[in-house]
Amino acid sequence: MVSNPTYEEVSGGRTGHVESIKIEFDPQVISYNDLLTVFFYTHDPTTPNRQGNDVGSQYQSAIFYANESQRTEAVAYIAELNSSKAYDVPVITEVRPQDTFYVAEDYHQEYYAHHTDAPYCQFVIEPKLEKLRIKFAELLKSEAKV
Repeated sequence: MVSNPTYEEVSGGRTGHVESIKIEFDPQVISYNDLLTVFFYTHDPTTPNRQGNDVGSQYQSAIFYANESQRTEAVAYIAELNSSKAYDVPVITEVRPQDTFYVAEDYHQEYYAHHTDAPYCQFVIEPKLEKLRIKFAELLKSEAKV
């Protein structure tokens, strides 16, 4: 794996990294189970190395857990999705220990907020956000955070 890769290197698919976000949360405000529910509802956890039109190992579905409790809960959640046949095919989301997290460059931070008119934002991100707003309105604290 490449140490401290740039966003461009990761998006090229040759670094061994997965494009991801790091979520810091207060379990008194939102539960880990709620985060898992939103995660599995708003992306495709069944297709290897692909999210929408984005293809490559950097787009695999993955959960990076911070502790054993999170690992156990994520694995159980996936098992329940598979046993209930929530999807037509099995969930292939990987559950891995949280390791070094490399923050993308400033130009890629808050990308949607700064590029809402870009085609990718309009055709990929906005529909996912709308789905999130409708299904999980009670979990959203502020529209400014989405």
